[in-house]
Amino acid sequence: MPDRPQGYRVPARMFHWGIALAVLLMIPAGLTMTREGLSRPLQDTLFIFHKNLGVLLFPFILARLAYRLTHPPPPLPDSMPDWQKRIARLSHVLLYTLLILMPLSGFTRVRAGGFPIELLDWLGFGPWIGKSETLAKMAQGLHYAGAMCLIALLTLHVAATVHHALIRKDSVWPGMWPPRG
Repeated sequence: MPDRPQGYRVPARMFHWGIALAVLLMIPAGLTMTREGLSRPLQDTLFIFHKNLGVLLFPFILARLAYRLTHPPPPLPDSMPDWQKRIARLSHVLLYTLLILMPLSGFTRVRAGGFPIELLDWLGFGPWIGKSETLAKMAQGLHYAGAMCLIALLTLHVAATVHHALIRKDSVWPGMWPPRG
């Protein structure tokens, strides 16, 4: 059996950085689009961007999860304390959970609110969810809470990355960078 690569395989890196870029574009759009006092054209543009990028991103998130389940990541460095390894595993599970929750709750909020998702409408996919103000409000609350958790978790993820790259100088950062291996 051949040795496992030292870092993540190229598809894992491409999934990681592509989804990371999309999420890092969606967060400021999502936070900005709901602010009071925004011009209607800017607000509409941000809503359309946010909703449709979420729709496009969802299949890639599922594909990334399937890839991760069938291609285990490289082991964490032996020099890393066990408690940090446990936190790393937990944070990745939570990241994947949130990456699935966010588009599902956003979709539910939009469709139950009776609003369009332009890309899906253009492709001829029906709303799939009837209008329900109660469901829309619940999904909106879940989407907001998920967004705050995702921002916190991404902050922890980036801080851990910086720690491994600049302080520990171990194999964690080079295992994921550069994106194309």
